[in-house]
Amino acid sequence: MIKYPSVLEPIFDKLKEYDITPVIVGGFIRDSLLFIESKDIDIEVYGVVSFEILQDILQVFGKINLVGKSFGVCKLKFEGYDLDFSLPRKDNKIASGHRGFDIQTCSVLDFKTAASRRDFTINAIGFDLVSKKILDPFNGAADLENKILRAVDLESFGQDPLRVLRAVQFCARFDLSIEHNLAITCKEMVSCGLLAELPKERIFEELKKLLLKSKRPSVGFKLLNKFGSDIFNDNLNVIDEIAKQLTTNKKQNLVLMLAGLYFKIPKEQIEASLSIIVYEKELCKSIIELVEAYNSLMHVDINGIDNYFIYKLATKINIEELLILGSSIHYANNSQNLYKMGQIIFEKAKKLSVLTKKLSPLLQGRDLVEAGLSPSIEFSKILNDCYEAQMNSEFKSHDEASVWLKNYLNL
Repeated sequence: MIKYPSVLEPIFDKLKEYDITPVIVGGFIRDSLLFIESKDIDIEVYGVVSFEILQDILQVFGKINLVGKSFGVCKLKFEGYDLDFSLPRKDNKIASGHRGFDIQTCSVLDFKTAASRRDFTINAIGFDLVSKKILDPFNGAADLENKILRAVDLESFGQDPLRVLRAVQFCARFDLSIEHNLAITCKEMVSCGLLAELPKERIFEELKKLLLKSKRPSVGFKLLNKFGSDIFNDNLNVIDEIAKQLTTNKKQNLVLMLAGLYFKIPKEQIEASLSIIVYEKELCKSIIELVEAYNSLMHVDINGIDNYFIYKLATKINIEELLILGSSIHYANNSQNLYKMGQIIFEKAKKLSVLTKKLSPLLQGRDLVEAGLSPSIEFSKILNDCYEAQMNSEFKSHDEASVWLKNYLNL
């Protein structure tokens, strides 16, 4: 028996009124068997005549998103859950790449036929909401219990290069061993250059899941290396250490992970390498800044770490991120270089309240206006001098700052 959110019963009951059989499929079932909570639920609907009828039935429960209409999928947010309703379908390969498939929906398909298009047996399990029975035509539950990743069909698996990346991230996330024939197929796909058919956005999305959802991301990258891809093969022990210290901030975690992979590489090479897979310029900028901040600490005299140094560091980087990166490198490589320095920086940054943010300026543009100045291009320089003075502890309150400003302006 699969436990699913009871708040969804009104939707399922409405579908049953129309003699439609809803079946929960895919990742939610897999995660449920692993006792992992999920807010994303895919439901295949059997017995509905057309996509438009399904859409009409569901729209009473909220706004329908038809972004997946060409695949026979309509999306619905309901009671905090992201629901994908789809018609059973067959996928026929007609062109190269991840999207080179002809999608044919068919409401009268049986579950086994519909599930045969899926990548792995662990993702081809369903739960019939009418009979309340698990549907498992390819023995995915047994594979999950035995920690084996097996393809539903090796021939169809080899038609979609994205599945190689999904294979490595599932092995890493769920501590699975890849079945021998599937491993051979993945290796052949890589050797044939099929990964080059994928847009970098899709590659990056799979790598993000590998980096952010795995206890040991190195497992996935080492498996990729065995398949013949050299996308990453350095610093893998570092990212495993970072995985132990991830925060609730997904973007921060991604910056940390990629900085951990690249921290030994010169800036120019980092930019070139990141451009291959990362399509977000701001993310690349954050990664490079973190790597540069870490590398710059290698040349710092530990005796020079005073309050000004900490304040200045906080203007350049999130100090907490920097310390997570540094400690991960320390534990992964058993390096003592920055261990003591990291402790000093942490204690001072915490005491000064700049561990995750920079020092808030006591003087701002409005203070200059109140002092009698008119807005001009000089404001930026004046405010910068004010901030430097504050970081040097020349004043510690707004009143003290106002006095300092008058002296600075010779008023």
